[in-house]
Amino acid sequence: MSNMEKALSKIRETIERGPFKPEQTSLEKFQCPSWYRNGKFGIFIHWGVYSVPAFGNEWYPRKMYEQGSPEFEYHRKNFGLHKDFGYKDFIPLFRAENFNPEKWAEIFRAAGAKFVVPVAEHHDGFAMYESSFNPWNAAAMGPKKDVIGELSRAVRQAGMTLGLSSHRAEHYWFFNQGMKFDSDVCNPENVSLYGMAGETPYALEREEHSRYHSARPSEAIQLDWLVNTCDFVDKYRPSLVWFDWWINNFGYRKVLREFAAYYYNRCAEWGVEGAINYKYQAYSPDCAVFDIERGQLKNIYPLFWQNDTSISTNTWGYIRGELYKKWQDIVADLADVVSKNGALLLNVGPRPDGTLPEEDQEILRNIGKWLETNGEAIYDTRPYYVYGEGPTAVREGSFMDTARAAFKGGDLRYTAKGEDTIYIIVLGGTAGGGLIRSYALAEWSNSAPGEIISAEIPGHGRVEFERDRDSLRIKTGFDSAEPFVVKLNVRY
Repeated sequence: MSNMEKALSKIRETIERGPFKPEQTSLEKFQCPSWYRNGKFGIFIHWGVYSVPAFGNEWYPRKMYEQGSPEFEYHRKNFGLHKDFGYKDFIPLFRAENFNPEKWAEIFRAAGAKFVVPVAEHHDGFAMYESSFNPWNAAAMGPKKDVIGELSRAVRQAGMTLGLSSHRAEHYWFFNQGMKFDSDVCNPENVSLYGMAGETPYALEREEHSRYHSARPSEAIQLDWLVNTCDFVDKYRPSLVWFDWWINNFGYRKVLREFAAYYYNRCAEWGVEGAINYKYQAYSPDCAVFDIERGQLKNIYPLFWQNDTSISTNTWGYIRGELYKKWQDIVADLADVVSKNGALLLNVGPRPDGTLPEEDQEILRNIGKWLETNGEAIYDTRPYYVYGEGPTAVREGSFMDTARAAFKGGDLRYTAKGEDTIYIIVLGGTAGGGLIRSYALAEWSNSAPGEIISAEIPGHGRVEFERDRDSLRIKTGFDSAEPFVVKLNVRY
């Protein structure tokens, strides 16, 4: 029996003896973890071989083989012909010589993060952990370190929850453009990195990958995905497993259910509260946690959900020339998501040597300072009866993180804690005397409490307010260009 066959046998035995079965009604027994619903804010990490060329974005491995693309031309100009220097040749340059997982964990904890989700394997098929089945991994080459193993220990020692991300579902077609000309992808010796043991549908064009009913993976690729994903679950026991969009391909339906049953059964064995993230319709909403890439929702979602977004607008992995967001905008997005029953997973992209760019660190420091003062309006809260109000429209859906105007002073978000506390998060700060006007909390509003006992600004103290049938008016006495919080003590 091969190692792959042994692994599959173990997976099926675990499914058979556990409480979860690979069936819809069984998987619906999933309960969203309390650490997740209370933590609200996590750090995503895209770090891999693609950080070495540091050009375009983390899709450089694919685009460098797309003839005529900027990445293709950049590669030929700086590294030579693809047959002589391909993607695999960046691996020895990916050394991670300054990787310090304890320092990373310290930075993430200071930023106020409650969970950390490094990418265990991206589309490029290079595993950042000591894989039992994939020889192209960071423990065997490149850094020659079990990056995920070292980071998982540091994250847990710092008191945060560990999640892991897998993008292996996209790998089987990711390098197919390299088969259209004389490149190292054509070399049979590299098939385990570039071609999933020869199963890659090289003839498919990129636009076909947007149709989930096409480009279905073969059974061998499906089982390869299942075994590799269960492998890192067993090694590192993550409390969250995040999947990218291609698991929505119809060909993965069976192994997705098998993985969920296996993972939830293992969590039950270990006494771990675990969750799976999914996009689009890969899972039923009752079986896992819905995730929107770079996107938000217009209203409160009845089930806990997540927005994964990046600290920059043009990439997930490290590149030269990142376009960074303002920390104030990230905080406002966090508040908007939390007010609608969600969590924010914010990505950073380390350099190939293992250091975090100074710009990333500065943004994280500022978010951490804000949360140190205002975090009580975020952590351990639940949505209020209404998420908020204000003039700025939030566009619903994926890839909308830069599609709206900046929040203004009249944009308010509400969260609640227990029966006696409401938080007003003023997303755009205030101007013109520091007056905050809430219509949702007016005396005659259907969503208002019976009595507001007091109002205070964390880190500042109590403030005056007036309330009538038209609105609640809070007089802060100062103007702010940054988001801030007003805490209301209430009685119903």
